[in-house]
Amino acid sequence: MKMVCLISRSGRHLQRYNKGRRLVVGCIPYRYKNGNGDAIKDELEVLVISSQKGQGMMFPKGGWELDESVEEAASRESLEEAGVLGNVECQLGIWSFKSKSLGIYHEGYMFPMLVTEQLDLWPEKNARKRLWMTVAEAGEVCQHWWMKEALDILVDRIKSSRHEEEDVSP
Repeated sequence: MKMVCLISRSGRHLQRYNKGRRLVVGCIPYRYKNGNGDAIKDELEVLVISSQKGQGMMFPKGGWELDESVEEAASRESLEEAGVLGNVECQLGIWSFKSKSLGIYHEGYMFPMLVTEQLDLWPEKNARKRLWMTVAEAGEVCQHWWMKEALDILVDRIKSSRHEEEDVSP
């Protein structure tokens, strides 16, 4: 039986900063609709979550803390906010963006996560909604420009790996 911590970390005292900018880590949880692992034929779906401060949708994200690697932070945020576990893959990029609420700049690191497990209970279940949708739908509803750019990079990466697989196939 797998045990998962059902308490979200909170507070800013363990947060990482770079030249006064808070370091934020986000994750794009994804899966293939039919779940058979055939990336060439399966349709890609991504998991978006509702914002705690409004009606907007986005990908899981939060502060990168001092006691964890950037990949561990991405995995933790996906667990806490979206209730999913999986394999964090190569970084999609780093963005500088202005916080809507505070008007200060943050550095955002984004990673894709191939989801291997979706939990029924997770730390922020009562604070957020989660929804699987197509890439096109996610591009429409995601409220952060930098997350949309990360999604485009993920799609391009998957398309190029599909072409490589097709070129190798007999």
